[in-house]
Amino acid sequence: MNGIQKFIIGKPLDTGAVVKNIDATVFSGGNIGELYVEPDKKTITYKMSEETVVYGLGETLRGINKRGWLYVSNNSDEPHHEEGKHSLYASQNFLLVDNGDGACFGLYIDHPGEVRFDIGYTKSDVLTVSAEDFDFSLYRIDGETPLEIVKNFRTLVGKSYEAPLWAYGYGQSRWGYKDASDIRDVRDNYRKLGIPLDMIYMDIDYMQDFKDFTVNPERFPDFEAFVREMKEDGIRLIPIIDAGVKIEKGYDVYEEGIKNDFFCKKEDGTPLVAAVWPGKVHFPDFLNPAARKWFGDKYKVLTDMGIEGFWNDMNEPAIFYTEDHLKEVFGELDNLKDKELDIWGFFGFKGLLNSIDNNPEDYRRFFHEFNGVKVRHDKVHNLYGFYMTRAAGEAFERNNPDKKILLFSRASFMGMHRYGGVWTGDNMSWWSHLLLNIKQMPSLNMTGFIFSGADTGGFGCDTTEDLMMRWLEFSIFTPLFRNHSALGTREQELYRFGHAEDFKNIIELRYALIPYIYGECTKAIEENGMYFKPLSFEYRYDERAREIEDQLLAGDSIMIAPVYEQNKTGRYVYLPEDMKLVRFRSFSDYDTEVLTKGDHYIKAPLNEVLVFVRKGKKLTLTEPASCVDKLDVNKVASVIEF
Repeated sequence: MNGIQKFIIGKPLDTGAVVKNIDATVFSGGNIGELYVEPDKKTITYKMSEETVVYGLGETLRGINKRGWLYVSNNSDEPHHEEGKHSLYASQNFLLVDNGDGACFGLYIDHPGEVRFDIGYTKSDVLTVSAEDFDFSLYRIDGETPLEIVKNFRTLVGKSYEAPLWAYGYGQSRWGYKDASDIRDVRDNYRKLGIPLDMIYMDIDYMQDFKDFTVNPERFPDFEAFVREMKEDGIRLIPIIDAGVKIEKGYDVYEEGIKNDFFCKKEDGTPLVAAVWPGKVHFPDFLNPAARKWFGDKYKVLTDMGIEGFWNDMNEPAIFYTEDHLKEVFGELDNLKDKELDIWGFFGFKGLLNSIDNNPEDYRRFFHEFNGVKVRHDKVHNLYGFYMTRAAGEAFERNNPDKKILLFSRASFMGMHRYGGVWTGDNMSWWSHLLLNIKQMPSLNMTGFIFSGADTGGFGCDTTEDLMMRWLEFSIFTPLFRNHSALGTREQELYRFGHAEDFKNIIELRYALIPYIYGECTKAIEENGMYFKPLSFEYRYDERAREIEDQLLAGDSIMIAPVYEQNKTGRYVYLPEDMKLVRFRSFSDYDTEVLTKGDHYIKAPLNEVLVFVRKGKKLTLTEPASCVDKLDVNKVASVIEF
């Protein structure tokens, strides 16, 4: 492929991320353009100028410009998305370096284990990539512009997943919908207020004892009929699937996995015993093609009942504890029993307790059969969520060839974007996490995760009405549009707040925008482009645009500038060119105003959505409906042009 060079460093594993064959150079060190590779030091370095901006890395913390922090590709069950953290659930090892003088290039590190990206953290002008296992394929991607580099990279790793049209509707979720009555109650309250709704998500409560591919018969006595009932009302049920399989005699998934040797094993050949929601579990070896096919075909149990969508969770994999490490901890605690704990003893005691879940040593206790080779899990850790979702995606192609199935995952790696989307995990009901959501979207798009979004309103903590409204005003532009919250937090279905009419207007505006959003996402998928873009990707030499991270281009026609601070009635917006401001109070009630290039303070009442139409572009809206199945995507309600 033109514009892409491949270098083999050490003895890399084939991760499955790349789909295009590139002639490779076996490389022992030295310069690759401006990059300097030192295998002895296990580093790749690049000297940055003051103007250098570094994009990429998919789902991470902090900003669109990654400069100034240390990022670690190490898929983590990390519910605390705070600035001081270095890893989240994903590993998407693509960087795009833009020097501001017209020179730019991309870098992809195809490595399944831990990789560290020190982007001006240790030395402010040095980018350093390092890995303890210095065995990987390095791809340098060239292009005239950042968008051309993204296109070349995405051609390398393959076409992005396409979700069904109905999946662009609004979804309501909560950990705690325990039975059919709870779900009917959600449906009825939305329908009573006339707020459109397409999906109700089913968290772990629907399962029998938290076992995959089971339904609790007491809570859902005729599940297939219930699925049919909901779909007849325009609502699809979307169940969760977790990575761990409960150890229980008589449970078919467990019995089949044991019989066929499909579970991850320790070095002595016995299956690893870990624990998650159901208690003790085994982890399927998704890197084994036979195990992958077996587990993927299990989704058919639910698709045969009418289910058309899933979300894969806990697939970093998350570990509450392993049987081995728990014994170690109890042994240490016995040694501390009845002893006086000074400051160091107390910290040691706390450290023991905190070491139980997601312990790094536990990821070194088990192995996979990968491409005919026995490999320790930590060496390929970041592939696990990808291959779980691949298992499902390939099964849907086999078993549901004439239907698009909704599928997205928490953990991911490059290549998973071909099989499903992502949501950004267990965020909080914090204003800072609304801003984080805004900044994560372009980086996810660069790495091919077009169908993506966050838990609107925040998953953990207690949301507020104004935070929910402002978050919705951004999320109506994200392909994956879901309101999700945790057990024990404030219930945040939209009918639980006041100002129901304002919430209805915002959701209806989303439905009026679906033809535009779906069309622009489809174009991004077909052309290996981006739906969400930083301003600097279009306004290449605008110095102001290079620094703005709280305004995004959404598709080809519009720019959005969400309000993301509490008690704000407006915000400053920079326009890199003349634009037409559309101030939506509802899909049919809006004002327009042409604004000139430059800085503007824009009033933004809580119930208004601001959209900026770019010069020479147009935004077409359709008539909203109660669900996407009833939406006439060809019926034009209005066209706003500039």
